[in-house]
Amino acid sequence: MNSSRGWFILALLVLGGWLLWRLAPVITPFAAAAGIAYLSDPLVDRLETVTIRRWTLGRTLAVVIVFAGLVALFTVALLVIIPALVRQARELVEQMPEYLDWITHTAIPWVSTQLGLEGTLPDTGDMAQLLKDYWKEISGAAVGVMGTLGKGGQAVMGLVTNLVLIPVVAFYLMRDWDRLIAGIQSLLPRSRVNTINTLAREIDEVLGAFIRGQMLVMLGLGVIYSIGLWAIGLQMGFLIGMVAGLLSIVPYLGSFVGMALAVGIALFQFGDILHVVLVLGVFAVGQSLEGMVLTPFLVGDRIGLHPVAVIFAVLAGGQLFGFLGILLALPVAAAGNVIVRHVHDLYQHSAWYRDTGT
Repeated sequence: MNSSRGWFILALLVLGGWLLWRLAPVITPFAAAAGIAYLSDPLVDRLETVTIRRWTLGRTLAVVIVFAGLVALFTVALLVIIPALVRQARELVEQMPEYLDWITHTAIPWVSTQLGLEGTLPDTGDMAQLLKDYWKEISGAAVGVMGTLGKGGQAVMGLVTNLVLIPVVAFYLMRDWDRLIAGIQSLLPRSRVNTINTLAREIDEVLGAFIRGQMLVMLGLGVIYSIGLWAIGLQMGFLIGMVAGLLSIVPYLGSFVGMALAVGIALFQFGDILHVVLVLGVFAVGQSLEGMVLTPFLVGDRIGLHPVAVIFAVLAGGQLFGFLGILLALPVAAAGNVIVRHVHDLYQHSAWYRDTGT
């Protein structure tokens, strides 16, 4: 009987994975809406219990308030932040040939002179031409892809549909989230309900701490880096700062990449050591604030996900299920982290582990 039940569960998992793979484009907006509802639920839970002169807000009004706040944030991002990023990204593309000339004719010769590598590197003219050719191919392909997407009626219609569908589904999921969770719990096997609830609470703790806390840390670092680089007059400072903040989902990766880009542009733009020192100071301040303020207050000492697990989960999810896989990568990684820890504890308490072989 247990063997048959095991095969039945395995068959359900295989069928679910196959359906997920086949229906990924359809499921993606619903997964995004579910993510918004999950991240917003704690705030909605707090607001719905607020009492004003013996009048309680209630679930629906709390959802409306939170939803309105999310729409306002999205509108600000759409009208202010995203255009600024696009504008600086366009400037970067336009100035890239100048950067490549500087790298091949100034930076590389200086480094080779300092390291005593004269005569061992390829001709800088050939390197410059090679880099320019590759850049033309890459930028041309990118422009072609964007043009195709822009002219494709189906792509535009899909984008508009998702922009309408995601907020509508998110609103209803936010309103009925507690009811949905209660319905799922009612379907759990009674003999396993306590174990599953324990696992679910731990997964929620790991996932909530990582996503809510780390996303706020990433945003905070992006703002700190952007303001600092803007203050010292660095070109594309906002773009570099926000990229560094987003990449900080992996510890030290964002600061390393952002610092390397900022130092290179500072040398190209100003040509002195002072601005390089100022760039290093901006990233040093950002790292200090992250370690002493942002991470302790926003994430705390709650268990997060290992950076290697995050990278592998995102890459594997994207390879298997496309954008839907990227959305589901962190929840699956969090669940896997908790399950592996429980399996490890069960193994260490098992007779198999304690057997000395005598």
